[in-house]
Amino acid sequence: MKFSLTPNRGLRVRGSLWKSLLLVAAVVPAAVEASSHSDAPLIKQDPDANLTDVYAFVGTRYDDPSTEVLNVIVSVHPFSDPGDGVIYDRFADDARYSIHITDPVTGMETMRYDFEFSSRTGNVKNPDTILSYGRGTGVGPIMEIGDAQQNYTQTYSVTKYKNTRRSFFGGFHSFYFSGFGFGFGNRADVSGEGFLVPPPNVGPRTTPAYNGPDGKAISGATSMEELDDLTAQGISSLSDGTVVWAGPREDGFYADTPGIFDFLDPRIIAGDDTNGLGQAGGGVDGFKGFNVLTYAVQIPMSELEPVAYASPLLGDQSGVGVYASVSRHRVTLRNKGRDTRTSGPWVQINRLGNPLFNEVLVALRDKDHYNMTQPTDDEMFRTYAENPEVAFLINAVLFGTDGTTPLATTGRTDLAAIFIPDVLRVDLTTGPVLLPGQSGYSRLSLLGGDTGGWPNGRRPGDDVVDIALSAVASGPAYDPITVVGDNVNSNDQLYNQVFPYLGTPHAGPTVDQRQAPVSTAESSR
Repeated sequence: MKFSLTPNRGLRVRGSLWKSLLLVAAVVPAAVEASSHSDAPLIKQDPDANLTDVYAFVGTRYDDPSTEVLNVIVSVHPFSDPGDGVIYDRFADDARYSIHITDPVTGMETMRYDFEFSSRTGNVKNPDTILSYGRGTGVGPIMEIGDAQQNYTQTYSVTKYKNTRRSFFGGFHSFYFSGFGFGFGNRADVSGEGFLVPPPNVGPRTTPAYNGPDGKAISGATSMEELDDLTAQGISSLSDGTVVWAGPREDGFYADTPGIFDFLDPRIIAGDDTNGLGQAGGGVDGFKGFNVLTYAVQIPMSELEPVAYASPLLGDQSGVGVYASVSRHRVTLRNKGRDTRTSGPWVQINRLGNPLFNEVLVALRDKDHYNMTQPTDDEMFRTYAENPEVAFLINAVLFGTDGTTPLATTGRTDLAAIFIPDVLRVDLTTGPVLLPGQSGYSRLSLLGGDTGGWPNGRRPGDDVVDIALSAVASGPAYDPITVVGDNVNSNDQLYNQVFPYLGTPHAGPTVDQRQAPVSTAESSR
């Protein structure tokens, strides 16, 4: 069966204008996010360190709507099962989770926030029970983080580093030693410790603050007063005014990845929808019902060093780059009867910038290599953006050609402008961007007339799969615009409109992940 791609009649934007919009988005976005749940062989074996999403966008401080901040939200541990008792998922106590602020053009680090978490086996009030939650020195529902009923409570520290030396290449940068994860010019600027991690959403009988009368998680708060108590109690601050948070969240990424990776199952573009192919909503969200672990910051604008840009479309812009990484110590020693010990320098084992880059564009030979390099090294990966295999696969599978036509598979400088270097570029001059549930917000970002989303930044809810597929199908000329998607148009949980923004984690007993399997006999009836 062959399928043809047809342009969206409602979004026939002039090619030169759209190309300008896309290039501006690549250079100076207002908000950014990335998604990469299953990007490389080695990190697939280490779910605690596996980054899934990075969000970065301009908003306001959680307790002061008059103060603008840069929100950076990072999630790890894909496919976290809400009902995975008795231990439930926790942050690794032998990993360093980092948020990097960079020069948006070179990818050079200018500031970094490191999160480190307490022991996953310590911090227990009552070691003589099987329950981590619901029975500590008391028995019953957990009403406050760390109360008598919360047997296990994880804590964390945050250290902010700022650069103090100029690099060999000029500018206010540190010389970042690739692979080891430290900058020679970095110094610890601010730190804090003992911050509390909220418990998982065990269920309505153990963590009732998360859930409604039907036992399901309540989400979609539009004010701090509507945010559940356990999430709100986890918000803390550093001495410089940076707000921090870490804990369980609902996985805010949505896509029919099972269908996409089965040689583009026809269901991902099925349906007759005048808004574009794959927009009718008949796909299956492969992330439905799952949670993640999330760490986040709200950075005061006064702490940032924006870089100025001149845009022919939007005028003068000023912003920063953002990416996330996870590192582990070089040496791990496991001895019978003794605690595991780690030593040696930190080694970066995962990083994440723009959505889908390593997962969908980088070839198998370089996926692990990418995760151990820095954005300043990304010229070595440019070929994957300029010659995208995904365009070849669409041509071969959907059009039945030799893979080289009709979509352009080479010379994609439009995609390279977005992905190289692989940092998220945030325009700090935009003011607070629109969020899901607010008037004017569009999950399709620029395709939907909302310039505040990816690749002009990305917020929770931005449909990066549809936007990316449409870019692959429409570029490099973008005349006309061909809207292509995967038929999954919304998340299975409402996003909160207040910090930390992602949805309330699903409750263990009420989760409904994906769909029930159908046997061959049933499907033939």
